[in-house]
This record gives sequence, structure tokens and C-alpha cells, in this order.
Amino acid sequence: MVAIRAQIASAAAAAGRDPASIKLVAVSKTQPAPAIEQMIGCGQMIFGENRVQEAERKFTDLRATIPNLRLHLIGPLQTNKARDAIALCDSIDSLDRPKLADALESAAQTVGKLPRLLIQVNIGDEPQKAGIARDAADGFIAGCLRRFPDQLRGLMCIPPADQAPERFFSELAALAGRHGLETLSMGMSADFAAAIGAGATEVRIGSALFGRRI
Repeated sequence: MVAIRAQIASAAAAAGRDPASIKLVAVSKTQPAPAIEQMIGCGQMIFGENRVQEAERKFTDLRATIPNLRLHLIGPLQTNKARDAIALCDSIDSLDRPKLADALESAAQTVGKLPRLLIQVNIGDEPQKAGIARDAADGFIAGCLRRFPDQLRGLMCIPPADQAPERFFSELAALAGRHGLETLSMGMSADFAAAIGAGATEVRIGSALFGRRI
């Protein structure tokens, strides 16, 4: 944890940025409760999970005893899990299609709240990845800003693994800038320094913190 925070601070300094402006989201998917508790003991309070059911199993009791824990859903969300995600999570970072926007809006009326939202952009137009397509992103973002003016805060992406990530991060930053969105969730264990250089405000780090996933 100390080493990762030092690397974040170093990357921020190299980019002329304040390290305090960059949030660390610890990606705890597949990690057991003791590993999460160890991170909490080190002062980490923001976690990212891929699946609602796994997040419920691991975080329901923890959140009851540690109110300042923050949970982000960073994986694809099925529409039939929208209500559960809203009830559990502080941020849904994977809004990526109109049907999911419809489901979230409907579920929010039932639950009585709506967490922070980020739109996931398929920045490399990869068919195997979730995210709104690049050529549809501007229209989708504008529509979601009209529907969720207070909750929609920014964008998220996962660049292609086989290409240099810098241009994809820069493209996401430019897309966010066009719509006045300040939050950029981009950068993972292998490329978070490049993401910070391109303006990331949140980095999602798993294996570099927890070790290799089981």
C-alpha cells in the first residue's frame, strides 16, 4: 500500500498535479474478506467490485461496522441487478447503454436514491469489452446528463491491453472535457502512471495491491 501510494504521488508530481486529487480504488474482486480487512487496516476506504452478488457477500457486514467505507461497482451491470446495485454501492462506474440507464432510473424511484454514476466508454472499440461505443459516446453522455444531472460525474475506460494506453487515456479526457465532466476513472496496475499523466482522478488497482488474483 505504501509503495503504491508513493508511485501515485511520483506520477502526479511528474505531471505537475496534486497527489491528493487522485483517488485510489482498491479492486477487491475475488479477494477474500481478510485481505480486504488488511487493506482497511492500512487506511484504504475505497474498494471496487465487479459483481453485485460478490460485493453484497463481502461488504454488507463491513459497511454496517465501518460507515465511511465506499464501494464502487466497476464491472458490467445487468439490468435486473440495478436495484441491488443502487442499494449497495456508492458509485456505479459502468453505465454503458440506454437500457441500463432506464433500469437505473426506474430502480432509483423504488429505492429512493441514486448513487454517483460514471459512463464506461469502450475506448478501443473492442467487441469483447463492455462500454458505450466511441461513435455513440457523445450522444449517450449528453442524454444521461439530461436524465441524471446531479449523479453523472464522469467517465471510465479500460484501454486495449496490446497497445500503448496514452492515446486512449487522452481521448477519454478530451471526451469528458467536452461535456464538462471532471471525474476520470482510468488506469490500473500496469498503466496507472500513464493515466495520471493524462488526467486520471481515480485509478483502479488490484493485483499491485493484493497480489495475483486466485
